[in-house]
Amino acid sequence: MLKIKRVYDPPSPEDGKRVLVDQLWPRGIRKEDAAIDEWPKEIAPTVEIRRWFGHDPAKYEEFKQRYAMELDDKADLIDRIKNEARRGTVTLLFSARDIEHNNATVLKEILER
Repeated sequence: MLKIKRVYDPPSPEDGKRVLVDQLWPRGIRKEDAAIDEWPKEIAPTVEIRRWFGHDPAKYEEFKQRYAMELDDKADLIDRIKNEARRGTVTLLFSARDIEHNNATVLKEILER
């Protein structure tokens, strides 16, 4: 099972394995408090795409396409997370304020295909 959650929300036993999917460490949170099990930085969007997107909802559809193309080159990592989600709960953690237009929602869509 796959879930997404803001890294700023308190950890919960229902989260299962907690995976941070951002390239940068979230501001204002200590590593001990985040309870992160894994931080595969290479699954995050590149700096170029992230800066271009700038969390602008008007650019979200294009962001999804660009990010999905980047993820095509990371099939091994995608497959590993899919397999972990088949065995138990995996929560993809992100730091963006917008809970609908972010890289974790795109990644979850791709993982669920």
